[in-house]
Amino acid sequence: MSAPLLGQPLFESRIASLPLVHRGKVRDIYAVGDDKLLIVTTDRLSAFDVVMPTPIPGKGEVLTKVSAFWFDKLKAIVPSQALDIAPETVVATNERDQVAGRAIVVKKLKALPVEAIVRGYLVGSGWKEYQISQSVCGIALPAGLKQADRLPQPIFTPSTKAAVGAHDENIAFEQMAELIGADLATQVRDVSLALYKAAAAYALTRGIIIADTKFEFGVDEAGKLVWIDEALTPDSSRFWPADQYQPGSNPPSFDKQFVRDWLEASGWNKQAPGPALPAEIVAKTSEKYHEAMSRLLG
Repeated sequence: MSAPLLGQPLFESRIASLPLVHRGKVRDIYAVGDDKLLIVTTDRLSAFDVVMPTPIPGKGEVLTKVSAFWFDKLKAIVPSQALDIAPETVVATNERDQVAGRAIVVKKLKALPVEAIVRGYLVGSGWKEYQISQSVCGIALPAGLKQADRLPQPIFTPSTKAAVGAHDENIAFEQMAELIGADLATQVRDVSLALYKAAAAYALTRGIIIADTKFEFGVDEAGKLVWIDEALTPDSSRFWPADQYQPGSNPPSFDKQFVRDWLEASGWNKQAPGPALPAEIVAKTSEKYHEAMSRLLG
């Protein structure tokens, strides 16, 4: 696939001037020297852990801008891996259109093998578990909560980081401590909760409820914790419009909900490859991502 014209969706980047390190579900990662990486956020969309064959126009740019906003806004809580280097300066001239507005140059760090998930509301897999056991990821909760209810306190529910195509697995805090060490595990938990609380409070002023979110972290050579990957985007978080929030039902969200709903109704078996998405679903999804960004960033 050749490079897109500006404004066309980018399904897969082709940066020949840098070594490709990894292609994830959404991001393509290249080495910049020995100590830096170029992360290109494509317009790929994954649902049910499968990458769809149809890109969502503008999605990569939305995720990049929203992440940059949060990395900067919350830097007093934890530093991010973002570097102040224009991505256009690290690729060949004819590759600049692939990185403009959708890429970031970052410090190369050792990523932790866990995903740090914070839930502020009872929804999704958490709601399913609560109905059976009155708990979420083994954390006991009060009786009588409804779907989408705000939790008394946000809860930290880590998971393993699965390879592309596999499913992440929820783990107990104690298992996370065994994986990365008790001190680091405690720090990850405390930082994740602090990030979520600060972001959720700000988002509410912009008419958005952040129901839950996923953070990823790495450590530098000195063992210092650094925020990596993406920051509080519609891909890594569940955003709800505050004016449509009603406990007892699942609110509409600013993300791939249109795609998920369409896939659920399509009869697809949730195994790769995913089906091509209809133009109307693509357009609605693109619109939702852009609306989330314009609400948050003003």
